[in-house]
Amino acid sequence: MYASLRCAICLSIMTALAGCAGQASLANGEDTGPDPVIAEPAPSAIPTVNIAPAEGWPAKLTPTAASGLSVKAFATGLDHPRWLYVLPNGDVLVAESNGPGKPGIGGIKGKIMGSVMKRAGAGTPSPNRITLLRDRDGDGVAETRSVFASGLSSPFGMALVGDTFYIANADSLVRARYHDGDLRLAAAPTRVADLPGKQGDKFNHHWTKSLLPSADGSRFYIGVGSNSNIAENGIDVEANRAAVLELDPARGSQRIYASGLRNPVGLAWEPHSQQLWAVVNERDELGNDLVPDYLTRVDRGAFYGWPYSYYGQHVDTRVKPQRPDLVASARRPDYALGSHVAPLGLAFASGDGLGGDYAEGAFVGLHGSWNRKPLNGYKVVFVPFRAGSPVGQMRDVLTGFLDNAGNAHGRPVGVVLDRKGALLVADDVGNVVWRVTAAAPGQ
Repeated sequence: MYASLRCAICLSIMTALAGCAGQASLANGEDTGPDPVIAEPAPSAIPTVNIAPAEGWPAKLTPTAASGLSVKAFATGLDHPRWLYVLPNGDVLVAESNGPGKPGIGGIKGKIMGSVMKRAGAGTPSPNRITLLRDRDGDGVAETRSVFASGLSSPFGMALVGDTFYIANADSLVRARYHDGDLRLAAAPTRVADLPGKQGDKFNHHWTKSLLPSADGSRFYIGVGSNSNIAENGIDVEANRAAVLELDPARGSQRIYASGLRNPVGLAWEPHSQQLWAVVNERDELGNDLVPDYLTRVDRGAFYGWPYSYYGQHVDTRVKPQRPDLVASARRPDYALGSHVAPLGLAFASGDGLGGDYAEGAFVGLHGSWNRKPLNGYKVVFVPFRAGSPVGQMRDVLTGFLDNAGNAHGRPVGVVLDRKGALLVADDVGNVVWRVTAAAPGQ
């Protein structure tokens, strides 16, 4: 009781002091796009803490779809739905999941961050299951719900290769046999390989593990976040982290495919170039205008700066010791999504199911900020592409997750296109999967 009271008092003090950090100074959109403005760093002893308390959705209220689009609930009453996967038969799998409980931040700061995350809807125990949703009559609402897999360890990424279904837990890659139409895996998944974040580790800061198979299924690409903000826990605990790993499921072996990516969550193949792309959550506590989170192609052997630099070769002077040799090779990302927006979901358009304005480009779920004034993100956006590269400004697809008082009805996470070309969005605060379609004529 007294510890909780102390933590609440510390949170109140920290939030009040954080108000001294001011507000973002860049104009709306300046820190987005192919050539963003990179502001001067403005670190402070007390970082900005600006939380959108999780409220959930009032009855009959939904997010707001962009003009020409329509949205409705595909499934409600879920338990912290984070990630989505569509099976070839159209069944939708939802990873109902949360962190394993060890944030990797110690002391008072760790306690305060725990309180912040709880208020933002991220402090609930992990359900540790995957739920199957089936829309039998094709009306855009799932009538069948089944526990597809349970007893997992903070599951996230999913992939079907042939008749084998793979799950990326927080600490391991596992697999089980799948047969078309199964409502539940017939056997418990077995381990393929360990992943960074095993139980017993002192730190486990970023727990999500995205999972993407190669075209022939012989390799997997796995997004693994850092164990810290800027390696303040020591570089030794960052082994095979802040990276995309390449894993051979036949041997269970893995190696770093690309590094310096603080928290690469969504991974996807761009359909025209077949290039690997990712959305990445950048570092915090450099001010309201830094650092832009981003969308980027991920090349084999490339280094993207973390922790020594950001957005190419902008040196983070907080990091000790410095590594000018690595900074010299740091790759500049392709597209800025805005500072502190926390991009998690990534899905490339696969046709004009949502209309010609959404025929080529990337849908991105922006989970939303905690380290910025005013709040940023809390929406789903579309980044237009041409000939395999992003062009122009991103457009809002789904908004309305925040109310006028700054409370969060929901927070978008994973995004995926279903078999009919509609966009599905996992909302881990609203406990809903939303379905976005082209609006009916006259709507």
